[in-house]
Amino acid sequence: MAFEAPLNYESSAGTNHLQISDCLPTEVGQCLRNARFLHLATCTDLFPHVSLMNYTYLPTSPYSTSPTIIMTTNPSSKKTLNLISNPHVSLLVHDWVSHRPPTTARRGSQHERAGSPPPEASRSSLASLLLNLNTSALSSISATINGEARLVQRGTEEEAFYKEAHLDNNTFSRGDERDGTMLRRGGAQEDGENDGGRGSFIEGEEVRVVVVKIRDGRVSDWKGAVRDWTLSEEGTSSTAVNGLVNGVS
Repeated sequence: MAFEAPLNYESSAGTNHLQISDCLPTEVGQCLRNARFLHLATCTDLFPHVSLMNYTYLPTSPYSTSPTIIMTTNPSSKKTLNLISNPHVSLLVHDWVSHRPPTTARRGSQHERAGSPPPEASRSSLASLLLNLNTSALSSISATINGEARLVQRGTEEEAFYKEAHLDNNTFSRGDERDGTMLRRGGAQEDGENDGGRGSFIEGEEVRVVVVKIRDGRVSDWKGAVRDWTLSEEGTSSTAVNGLVNGVS
């Protein structure tokens, strides 16, 4: 068997370079402030389920001194049923631009690379911008975040507070909102279709508010390095200022 050079990575099955702190790592907070969506992983009966979610990051709030993440969900969805039976969740967030550049066939390969866009698809000014953004200093890490989720009781002041904060954080100016939709779907949408799911998944009267209390996580960079972190029991975010939503006013 031909020898293959090993990948440059750290063993990630255990704990790596564990950092115990009373606040989130700086780069994790930056990711949570910059990203538009996150991936939520729930599990029940050993069957995992992953959902793409709008979210709001609160370093602190009147109802929690710990950093939390707010989401909303349909009460009859798979993830809601999973959360009821198993509150342990894992989140993945990054702020890399997820545009896929064209690939070329490897030397000697006979397989058609049908999954890659053709070169001409990346020659537009928008595609060039995305490629440049992906290689810029916006971010070079992704963050896995573990925590405990709970459904906030209906009709309470806590639910009203979190839902309003979540709605405010996911309401964008017309131009910015449309640009975000174009990046995800490849073109402008009709009015009412470019709200990132806000109308269906946040404003609906039947939606349930989900609060995730952050416990620990892992930072991974593009070179394969990993670093684990955990929040101390009494930990609060040092970046918390008057409960600012997603760390900004």
